[in-house]
Amino acid sequence: MKMTKEKQKEWAQLKYLIMSRSQEDYLEIRKLFRDNTWDEAKELEFQKYLQHALAKNPTKGSLLNAYQHVWGYFKKIATEAEKERYCQLLEEFSVEKDVFLPFLQILAQKYDVTYLLESKLLFDDNTNIKERE
Repeated sequence: MKMTKEKQKEWAQLKYLIMSRSQEDYLEIRKLFRDNTWDEAKELEFQKYLQHALAKNPTKGSLLNAYQHVWGYFKKIATEAEKERYCQLLEEFSVEKDVFLPFLQILAQKYDVTYLLESKLLFDDNTNIKERE
């Protein structure tokens, strides 16, 4: 059966969140979406990989990888000051004191990137859009 737009949208919203937790689960889920068909077996696999990834805590490497993918939306349009801030945040990054997330949230809003504004990694019920210092 053909994949629904709702399922594609769900994956788009979850993609970077899953990437931030588990590259392996991200790659497996991506394979499920590859041929643009969906069935009950794929849904069960999707839910299994999703739950597995969400049960993991992000590591410095996995979270930075996801943030760098998000930064790709801004690297050509960001101001010099934003590019400098990005480099500074890369150098100083720690999972415990994550000031990268609010920086990317602000950029997503400033540049009105709809895809990112709907991303569960950047905007979820538990996120705060003010940059923490």
